[in-house]
Amino acid sequence: MKVGLWKIAHARSGDKADRADIGLFAWDAPTYAVLKREVTRERLAEHFRAICTGPVEIWPLDNLLALKIVLNSALQGGAARSLRTDNLGKIVAAQLLRMEIEAPEDLPRLRPK
Repeated sequence: MKVGLWKIAHARSGDKADRADIGLFAWDAPTYAVLKREVTRERLAEHFRAICTGPVEIWPLDNLLALKIVLNSALQGGAARSLRTDNLGKIVAAQLLRMEIEAPEDLPRLRPK
């Protein structure tokens, strides 16, 4: 089933120069396995195509049940050069959580309570 990341994970982000740095965190091990499979460089590049013109990097952090994601050339040169009115990389986590992925219906956060 299609599910928004906001339903099964949480995220934090920041900026360093022209890079947006995102941490995507699973609430549990089964969800982390789905994130590792579904949140790929290609899907991230497509999702952020409006802002990211450089390569997308992703590293699994198994001990944290998290993915570290870096969007290069995504902040119009960084805070000193950008004319963007938002807080640059601080809002990118919210944008990531709007991404939809395929996930099994039996994930713990999707089960009815």
